[in-house]
Amino acid sequence: MRFFLYRWLLPWMVVAAFFATPLYAEDGFVIRDIEVLGLERVSQGAVLANLPVDVGDRLEPGQERVLLHALYKSGLFDDVKIGRDGDKLVVQVRERPAIAEISIEGNKDIETDQLKKALREAGIDKGRVFNRSVLEDLERELRQQYYMHGKYNLKIDTEVKPLEGNRVDIAIKISEGVVSKIRRVNIIGNRHYTDEELLKGFHSGVPATWALFSSKDKYSKQKLAADLETLRAFYLDRGYLNFQINSTQVTMTPDKKDIYLNINISEGDKYTIKEAHLAGEMVIDEAELRKLIQFQPGETFSRAKVTQSIRDIKNKLGEKGYAFADIEVAPKIDETENTVVLNLVIKPGKRVYVRRVNFFGNAKTRDEVFRREMRQLEGAWFSTPAVQRSKVRIQRLPFVETVNVERKRVPGSDELIDLDFTVTERLAGSFSAGAGYSQNQGLLINLAFNQDNFFGTGKKLGINFNNSSSNTVYSISYTNPYYTIDGISRGFTAFYRTTDAAEADVSDYVADRYGLSVNYGIPLTEYDGFRLSLGYENIDITTNPTSSPSEILDFVAANGSRYDQFTSNASFTHDTRDRTVFATKGNYQRIRLEASIPGSDLDYYKLSYRNTQLWKLSQRFSLSGMFDVAYGDAYNQTSDLPFFEKYYAGGISSVRGYRTNSLGPLSSTNDPFGGNFRTLARGELFFPAPFALDNPSVRMGAFVDAGNVFEDPDHFDQDELRSSAGLSFEWLSPIGPLTFSYAKALNAKDGDDRQAFQFYIGGTF
Repeated sequence: MRFFLYRWLLPWMVVAAFFATPLYAEDGFVIRDIEVLGLERVSQGAVLANLPVDVGDRLEPGQERVLLHALYKSGLFDDVKIGRDGDKLVVQVRERPAIAEISIEGNKDIETDQLKKALREAGIDKGRVFNRSVLEDLERELRQQYYMHGKYNLKIDTEVKPLEGNRVDIAIKISEGVVSKIRRVNIIGNRHYTDEELLKGFHSGVPATWALFSSKDKYSKQKLAADLETLRAFYLDRGYLNFQINSTQVTMTPDKKDIYLNINISEGDKYTIKEAHLAGEMVIDEAELRKLIQFQPGETFSRAKVTQSIRDIKNKLGEKGYAFADIEVAPKIDETENTVVLNLVIKPGKRVYVRRVNFFGNAKTRDEVFRREMRQLEGAWFSTPAVQRSKVRIQRLPFVETVNVERKRVPGSDELIDLDFTVTERLAGSFSAGAGYSQNQGLLINLAFNQDNFFGTGKKLGINFNNSSSNTVYSISYTNPYYTIDGISRGFTAFYRTTDAAEADVSDYVADRYGLSVNYGIPLTEYDGFRLSLGYENIDITTNPTSSPSEILDFVAANGSRYDQFTSNASFTHDTRDRTVFATKGNYQRIRLEASIPGSDLDYYKLSYRNTQLWKLSQRFSLSGMFDVAYGDAYNQTSDLPFFEKYYAGGISSVRGYRTNSLGPLSSTNDPFGGNFRTLARGELFFPAPFALDNPSVRMGAFVDAGNVFEDPDHFDQDELRSSAGLSFEWLSPIGPLTFSYAKALNAKDGDDRQAFQFYIGGTF
């Protein structure tokens, strides 16, 4: 025991002797060595790096305070002592403990991983040095996270448990409380507009009674700041140049459950535009630039029109290579007449070339796949329209989710820039064995390999087997979108399909079909294209003498039950949409002719036209309008458009709220038989799902559908058009698109087969 005490105490007695020695002589001393004692986790190098002296330096009287301050400032130590052993500087430290673990309990509204991520970003994490100020930072960061979720009455308790090895555990217990809700928003000082008019564009406030999932009544500083900018824009767009927000008061009840917002404003007077001038360096004809000005003398001043004019002029300058043009607005305000003279001063800067186009984020896709979509070429003048069109073309690729473009000046040159395109890729293919359920096809079995970006080349390959109660399909397809350097595509398809029409809720017959085809796509302009497909198809029809309708039996009797068809399919498309998946703006039109080639057993044609217009109402809302008309008929010796080529309507892809294929003419057995003429129309407002606001793969819609199928155009009757209204939900899931709709038939008649809820779900396992 005596030996143990001796061995343990001796080093500390020596250290005590060191620190009992005067640190320096009256004139100081030259440091010949530095020794650090008491280190456990911190390296000696970290200590020496924080010391403001080194071996060979002279330590002057009173300088030990500077050393102590520097080591304490590092935040690594709880205690520091400075001593001397001859010409050796001795530093004795006691390290602050390290955080071993952070545990969080009681959180429901925010996931633990999200809270820990926020703490890490604030510098609080396992292995970091712990001191008492960490607790204040920790609590402050957690409160900030909950304030962003509208919870202001939460309680946070922290417990620090010491561990061996100079470590601590931090246990955090959270009582979240309830969400603080905005009960009222008052605007004070408004004379020309009512509170209702001003609050219409706010994201903070009291939600409508029907908005069950709205978060409008959740308060956040960021949201209020955006609302105040919306309020300012409202007045500035209506001529109130001197509009001011004097103050905002956020009042919370003592229990922190209710919030009241008061916004004090001064409207000022309304101003009109007296004159508008262009000044500066006119690198483009002034008359051409004046056409881009959205405002005229005598109009009420509008900041929105001024901003749009500046944007349009910059884009026009960008067309000519002036990538960094600047437009300054120099207003002259006449307070007595309430008028303003606007001077737009143009500073085009230097015309620039594009040195390089770089692509980032494409882990799977080859650069050349994106490069061939570029309309802005390397070595050419910079062009804003060409860059924007390049972005849209890349964004329209099915394996691209988002695209961002950044312009960067080339160091050492004011005439060269680089363009950096950063893409986010989406899943471009799958290999799956799956099952699902569809209302109109029942149980689905699926084996598939589909790849829209085969080996990163942009080529498409699909091998599929699908089996349901109504259809069995085997198919293989391949498409090269750039068969030629000019963008002509070529593809091949081979398939076998068996259709039991009775299982699809139409007339009783079975069709066995197999065939192959080759297709070409030819770009005509930037937005227009032509497609041509030539193919062969063998069709074998099996009927039931007792249950097949007489119309089918008569057709088979007149034309036979086995057909060799040589088909052609030609279509012209006009497409200005911003993307092909979940488009938000643009126009899509297609006119299509499908016809049998002479030498086929059946002679018929089908002609269709579809027009879809999309309007982007805001960042989150878009409106779609669609019109579709189709007609088919037979020629030569064929008696009628084949029954297996007739048009149908009703269901999730046409007129929702009515059972699939149920609308239109009926056969002699009172089953849906289809018709030669179809017309459809649809209007739909798309918006983000309230429970997935930030998920670009999910959206909802409020729609109105209308349409029907008729025997031929002569039998068209406007009173026979069916319509419905309802809500839709779409999700681009990893296993494929999932679609749901709930619709109410608006003008159903006796005998119509209505179906409010319709869906298509597929899954892999």
